[in-house]
Amino acid sequence: MSSTERKTVVQCDFDNTIAEYDVSFLLLDTFAEEDWRQYLEEYRERRILVGEFSTKSFGMIKTDERTMLDFLFQYGVKIRAGFKELLDYCQRRGFEFVIVSNGLNFYIEAILSDIGVNNIEVFAGETELRRQGLEVRYKGPDGSHLQDNFKKAYVESFLSRGYRLVYIGDGTSDCSPASHAHHIFARDDLLAYCQEKKLNCTPFDDLNDVIKGLELLPQR
Repeated sequence: MSSTERKTVVQCDFDNTIAEYDVSFLLLDTFAEEDWRQYLEEYRERRILVGEFSTKSFGMIKTDERTMLDFLFQYGVKIRAGFKELLDYCQRRGFEFVIVSNGLNFYIEAILSDIGVNNIEVFAGETELRRQGLEVRYKGPDGSHLQDNFKKAYVESFLSRGYRLVYIGDGTSDCSPASHAHHIFARDDLLAYCQEKKLNCTPFDDLNDVIKGLELLPQR
């Protein structure tokens, strides 16, 4: 990379983006001891923040991480086509690739390790199993605990350091952070948001579509 070439970071969501479905919802449906979806409705209606949603819903899980991971691997986690190819492409281009997710570190890192991916940074919810249930905390780039705007905090951190930022995501929690990116790859709710707000974005079905889109981006 030349001294005049701008650094590029690809910030990518995990659930419904790299994974083909929401792994955290699968865990909640399987292990939460009460009706966690009442809090999902409150979150979607913006009556509670993501941190409060995670605290209340995951607090209903009293199962250890090993048991949950054993269940996931028996169930079978599907990774979206083109993921490893995308990582290889970013490496060739000198792009940094990071995962920033409202999901949980323990299952994201275990799934990545299972498919042989161990060299990318993951920023997600940190967990601790307590007597009252699973405790989730989100740490921002400065180490502070966040109740909201977790993904946006990382976007702002990269932008403040002069990066060109490419965003890949699918959900409502991606809308605000993605709106600050230089380019967006979107599906599902994020795609609908971009179309409504007339934000420049590239739709994708699998991550090979993202590679094709990155090829069209200017070098600098």
